[in-house]
Amino acid sequence: MIVKKLKESLDPQPIGIGLAIGIAIGAAIGAAIDNVGLGIALGVTFGLVFGAAIASNKDEFK
Repeated sequence: MIVKKLKESLDPQPIGIGLAIGIAIGAAIGAAIDNVGLGIALGVTFGLVFGAAIASNKDEFK
């Protein structure tokens, strides 16, 4: 029951977009500070967090 509601409520597209943008920004920042690994890790983290937030509140952003 809970899994069915979760599948209906979360759209994976905003999560993927947030992840892709986070990786791109993280790689750019990592290259600028000369620590690409840290930049990508932070980009993935923030990208997933913001992508999941947008996906869970999708109705409020329309």
